[in-house]
Amino acid sequence: MSDAGYMLIYEPNAASKTSVSELKTLLEKSKDEVKILAMKRIITAVLNGDPMPELLMHIIRFIMPSRNKELKKLLYFYWEVCPKLDNQGKMRHEMILVCNAIQHDLQHPNEYVRGNTLRFLCKLREAELLETLIPNVRQCLVHRHAYVRKNAIFALYSIYKVSSHLIPDAPELIYSFLVEEFDSVCKRNAFVCLSDLSRDATLLYIQDNIHQIETLDSLLQLAFVEFIRKDAQTAVNLRQQYVLLVSEIIESSSNVVVYEAAITLISLSASSDSMILAGNKFVELATKEADNNVKIITLERISELNRKSPGLLQGLCLDILGVLSTQDIGVRKKALDVTLQLITSRNVEDVVKLLKKELQKASASNEDNAAEYRQLLVNAIHKLAIDFSEVATNVIDLLLESIGDLTNAAAYDVITFVKEVVEKFPDLRESIIHKLIKSLSDVKSGKVFRGAFWVLGEYSLSEQSIKDAWKFLRSSIGEVPILASEKRQLEGYSEEADEDESGESSTKSKKGPVVLPDGTYATESALSAQTNTSDDEDSFRIRKLILAGDFYLASVLASTLVKFVLRLGRLETADKHLNALRAEALLIMVSILRVGESSFVLKRIDEDSADRILACIKFLTDDQDHDLIEKGFLEDTKDAYKSQVQTAQKKQAESEARDLHDNAEHVDDAIVFRQLDKDGGSTDALGDDLTGVAGVVSKKEGLSSRLNKILQLTGFSDPIYAEAYVKVHQYDVTLEVLLVNQTTNTLRNLSVEFATLGDLKVVDNGATANIGPHGFYNLSVTVKVTSADTGVIFGNIVYDGQHSDDSTIVILNDVHVDIMDYIKPASCTESAFRTMWNEFEWENKITIKSKKASLKEYLDDLMAGTNMNCLTPGAIIGEECHFLAANLYSRSSFGEDALANLCIEKLADG
Repeated sequence: MSDAGYMLIYEPNAASKTSVSELKTLLEKSKDEVKILAMKRIITAVLNGDPMPELLMHIIRFIMPSRNKELKKLLYFYWEVCPKLDNQGKMRHEMILVCNAIQHDLQHPNEYVRGNTLRFLCKLREAELLETLIPNVRQCLVHRHAYVRKNAIFALYSIYKVSSHLIPDAPELIYSFLVEEFDSVCKRNAFVCLSDLSRDATLLYIQDNIHQIETLDSLLQLAFVEFIRKDAQTAVNLRQQYVLLVSEIIESSSNVVVYEAAITLISLSASSDSMILAGNKFVELATKEADNNVKIITLERISELNRKSPGLLQGLCLDILGVLSTQDIGVRKKALDVTLQLITSRNVEDVVKLLKKELQKASASNEDNAAEYRQLLVNAIHKLAIDFSEVATNVIDLLLESIGDLTNAAAYDVITFVKEVVEKFPDLRESIIHKLIKSLSDVKSGKVFRGAFWVLGEYSLSEQSIKDAWKFLRSSIGEVPILASEKRQLEGYSEEADEDESGESSTKSKKGPVVLPDGTYATESALSAQTNTSDDEDSFRIRKLILAGDFYLASVLASTLVKFVLRLGRLETADKHLNALRAEALLIMVSILRVGESSFVLKRIDEDSADRILACIKFLTDDQDHDLIEKGFLEDTKDAYKSQVQTAQKKQAESEARDLHDNAEHVDDAIVFRQLDKDGGSTDALGDDLTGVAGVVSKKEGLSSRLNKILQLTGFSDPIYAEAYVKVHQYDVTLEVLLVNQTTNTLRNLSVEFATLGDLKVVDNGATANIGPHGFYNLSVTVKVTSADTGVIFGNIVYDGQHSDDSTIVILNDVHVDIMDYIKPASCTESAFRTMWNEFEWENKITIKSKKASLKEYLDDLMAGTNMNCLTPGAIIGEECHFLAANLYSRSSFGEDALANLCIEKLADG
């Protein structure tokens, strides 16, 4: 419907051009296949700037009479692009013959030939040619076949746009056609044309159909919505009626119409009723529509709506969670994210109940992504409990009950969450510690135990809770000293094997080396593990983990025991009880060290863990620095965690405030009058939406920033000088190349050819050109980028020499595409960082030496240079600290993650 735009068609081999005489010969051939090939070559040549006017008569003589459908189609492509005017700017005489042929085709018995001819008329811009064809176009409006009628409408419309005096009554004609027509596509086409030609007639037609607007065809409803959205920008007085009209159309049976109507309703009205209606429709679409992309888009719209009008859509929480029945993990994540934005103290309990059911279902499910889904649910429940203290107790019960069914990652998330709740809600501490101790019997992972021990050590503040925790630890460690009891078990096992020489029981093995199923000899610990298989699998969990080589857990256990003893000392426990517990703690720690050095464990104890446990033994036996040790164990660690939680809270509050600030209408904001806008007041709400969706930020680029990105491609002494301005878009790179002819000759058939290395692909190399003496030529080359790997673009310039058979080549400098343009600082949770750190392949460690004045300065420089974000809150504690450890994280535009860990120390000499 818009003005025709032409494109350059790529010619695979520009050098081997077919001459006009050869093409004439091909056109005269009798075979249709040869003619088709010749027509394609002619059309390509004409589109690329060679008009070949001498071929027109040949095509009229040899191609026009053909009945081949493909040839007829190519013929219409040719009429579209061929030169229709002579050198004086008058219509060529041959076009009279063409006009006759078009007239015959408009009366052709085959409706598809008629339809195709009418489509061609939409692209004709010569009033002289169109004038003779108008009676035939009018006739086609009443043709029995809908395909002809729908194209006749567009033909009529485009003729009117070319020259309105050719069909002055076009709006009336289209209006009467619209009233009488029954076919939905024809009606829609007629309405679209009418809305552009006559606003009054369009409004009249809408008014006539208001009473049956809900029952109209979805195509026509969509056209109504489109018209209303555009017209409402200028016709402010009709906005209220338009809102009522769209509110009726939104009840359509077509999902596309519902979506478009909801978006239009939001742009027309800011009233709460309109917002809630649109929100409800988005939720309906998200639950009804099968396509996951549609679900994500509609959920995103709800999120935007909530940002514009906070607090209006809170009633939709439970409806949105209906989307969780979808199997796709991305949709579920989006649904949970959107729901969490809408939670208030009024609906939080209902949401928690629903999430509780989902978690129980997910625990029993065997889906591929059930573990990931459980983790999403745990994180959502965690957030609710942190934000709403009234549901915290209920939520903790639920999560601790299901800790045995969760994966290690999800169970660790539960412990992290318990940590946060215990810190934030002091009055819930006692009951939570009690429940945590009860649920620890279901825990299987050392990582989860470590988190749980830290919580018990820090927040078991009463004598009773410490005794309960101690009781659990003793029952999980089993008999101590561990080494002696393991040896005794092994000896008992050997005696049993001796006694059982009759061989009645095949399950007992003989004394001597025991061969395991994998062909290796069993160690003593493996033997002892086999003897315990008849025992309860769940008993002595911590003992088994220590024998399996988890000495990090053992070191955490040691510091937890120290905290218990120091805390009981503060609580003024009777000396005889305190001394007994201290002795028991020392016995446990010494026995862990001894068994760690023996052959009973799968791997020997590491130096760090041994040092840590030895230090704990020293702390319990040291009376000199008692106050300092007590402060370090009982206060400093808790204070450090408290400040971490406060920092996270502060960041979240800042982010929410920023979000509110960005979407709020400020009292002193300037009022925008569209009519006075310097861009002509043609801004469209939908256009703004689209640029927002595409992530495009329109900002003017300064001259200096442009100059920084200009690369020199050739030398100043080369016959042709070239430079490129490199512009990086979201997923592609545009090179705007300037060529300067530095010679006094015309450079003929000059072409610039680019090729790439890496994940880059050249989309087009631009057309060939002739550049006059000291002339300039600009061309633009687009390169698609598919990942954030460093790529290289290289190329050359080729042009014809003095003789026809030689050519000159100028090699260009390489253009390096900087991956830093695609990498942006990002944030993620600590658990997500650790998961990725374990999954990803490691690059080499890099040793660094720097003359920077401070550690902070080095960290800031590194973050600026690598576009990374520091995830470690308080990575530097004051200037007196001589050591720094920080996790850094960033993401590329393509969704790739980049992780780094920085550990630096300031040497004594500075």
